Amino acid sequence: MIEDQDFLPVSQDEMHERGWWWYDFLLVTGDAYVDHPSFGPAVISRVLEADGFRVAVLAQPDWHSAADFAAFGRPRLGVLIGAGNLDSMVAHYTAAKKRRSEDFYSPGKKAGLRPDRATIVYSNRAREAFGADVPIIIGGPEASLRRFAHYDYWDDKVRRSILVDSGADMLVYGMAEYAEREIARRLKKKIPVSEMRDIRGTAFLAHDASECEFDSVTLPSFADVCDSKRFYADATRIEYAEHDPVRGRALIQEHDGRYLIVNPPAMPLETKELDRVAELPYTKQYHPMYEPLGGVPAIEEVKFSVIHNRGCFGGCNFCALAFHQYSMSPRGRGAGSRSHESIIREVTALTKFPDFKGYINDVGGPSANFRHHSCKKQAKCGMCADRRCLAPTPCPNLDADHSDYLALLRKLRQIPGVKKVFVRSGIRYDYMLEDKNDDFFAELVKYHISGQLKVAPEHCIDGVLDYMGKPHIDVYEKFMDKYKKMNNRFSKEQYVVPYLMSSHPGSTLADAVALAEYLNKKGRQPEQVQDFYPTPGTVSTCMYYTGIDPMTMKSVYVAKTFHEKAMQRALLQWKRPDKRKLVIEALKEAGREDLIGYGPECLVRPDRPPRQKAPEKPKAPEKQQITKKAGYAKGWAKPKPKKNAKPGSKKKGK
Repeated sequence: MIEDQDFLPVSQDEMHERGWWWYDFLLVTGDAYVDHPSFGPAVISRVLEADGFRVAVLAQPDWHSAADFAAFGRPRLGVLIGAGNLDSMVAHYTAAKKRRSEDFYSPGKKAGLRPDRATIVYSNRAREAFGADVPIIIGGPEASLRRFAHYDYWDDKVRRSILVDSGADMLVYGMAEYAEREIARRLKKKIPVSEMRDIRGTAFLAHDASECEFDSVTLPSFADVCDSKRFYADATRIEYAEHDPVRGRALIQEHDGRYLIVNPPAMPLETKELDRVAELPYTKQYHPMYEPLGGVPAIEEVKFSVIHNRGCFGGCNFCALAFHQYSMSPRGRGAGSRSHESIIREVTALTKFPDFKGYINDVGGPSANFRHHSCKKQAKCGMCADRRCLAPTPCPNLDADHSDYLALLRKLRQIPGVKKVFVRSGIRYDYMLEDKNDDFFAELVKYHISGQLKVAPEHCIDGVLDYMGKPHIDVYEKFMDKYKKMNNRFSKEQYVVPYLMSSHPGSTLADAVALAEYLNKKGRQPEQVQDFYPTPGTVSTCMYYTGIDPMTMKSVYVAKTFHEKAMQRALLQWKRPDKRKLVIEALKEAGREDLIGYGPECLVRPDRPPRQKAPEKPKAPEKQQITKKAGYAKGWAKPKPKKNAKPGSKKKGK
């Protein structure tokens, strides 16, 4: 039992202060050390601690040598490595492949405190520090999304499984509490990691495919997906089809004579287990060593927020959650939730923080209004492999019910010390519209919006939305109408922040123009515009690389040049002066010069012709100045000034 809420040791000195002369696991992370349940490394370290294991934390080590890794001494059981809450390449680079100047997961937002491809670099350094007989386990989003052969946007090529390049002994994917605990238990029993072949949510390399202990499906090999984009699309479709904890099978992919074996996903945590994980003794602060450096900005948004659920059955093709958090299927994913009692205890504890001002910033998660499975058969049968839950139209079996979420929010509003409870992480508006009871919608508008509600229509062209896995624009229009009526009903002046995406696969320049027209007619320009970012492992990234929709195997248009992507983005920001030239170029290229003009439907005004200067009037001939040099020969006398004449005066006429 844990008796206090101290940070886990971050140095050998802190280990000794606890009376530790040995420890079980070294947890290495590319983020600064923040002990909050929104941060994966904090969750795993506290889960293992609760099971009686000693865990030391090495946050953002100097990777140029193995010295920082060796400074703790040799761990008794193993090294756990993750790049942080984000893929390290996503953390470092924009969609235009420009280096980011800030890192919100680092002290003082300082960039460059983790290497590119951090999981690989850290694993190699750990191996250098501890040798071959210390197990190295990699996990987190970077490892999860790169566990198969995958297209890498930054190298612009297909890379091998990160397990191969890292040299680690095992990979853990998804929400890893179950897998990490099981690995730790077996290591404690002296079972070699090479014999752990039956743990769900893990991947390993084998010399023979027969080492797989689950029913399996063979993927196209690494060599095949490198040589053929069609094979790559095939592999993606199979990966998503089997990515379900109920009905999914293991996947086998050959890598240069060895076999990558990815076991089926771990079963989702039940409510009691989610409660247990959420209520471990997190300090909910960044480590004090960062205070002189400006703190860690990433804590600010989540410090007074509560995660009440996990998972999302929205099934967006561009979202990494479909391959990481609750791994269900290509057509959607499951959702689980914590108990009301657990959440009330957490919020009550937050009110005791000295800097708490009475506001719970968010009671949300990946999709705030998902607290249960999309339908009753999901828990037994898994997610459907042949259709989505919500897009393009809601499934007839969809269980759209917000009563439990509403009951929770009502209870939280009554906690002493709480002034306001907000929902800021975003609402799935199409799901909300399917609920025939408007009580949740009404109370959301009345009590839980801090001036603006975040929603994500993403685009207005149905074909593009189909490639995204999003509902059609008419659904968004119905939501907006209802939202306005609800605000009028309660005399509220609240707005919607629509998230939009430019240059997603399937979006042509003409589609981008149509989206700009749509926004112009609605009288608004979005503040939030996201360029499509080909992150590893997603269906949309497969489309970007292959030009093929893996679910239909039909070709899809892809905007690949930075210039075209810049034009699509500029069209959504047509009012910005710095985008004007690009907007005009895009409109001309799309054959839409009718939108260049002075009418209300026009996006930009035409270029003004350069001003012509008025013809200069001929200058009067200058009077010859009388000077010694010009007017008078040597020896001539200068004229004397007339008497009483003022200097510079002119003779008046008669």
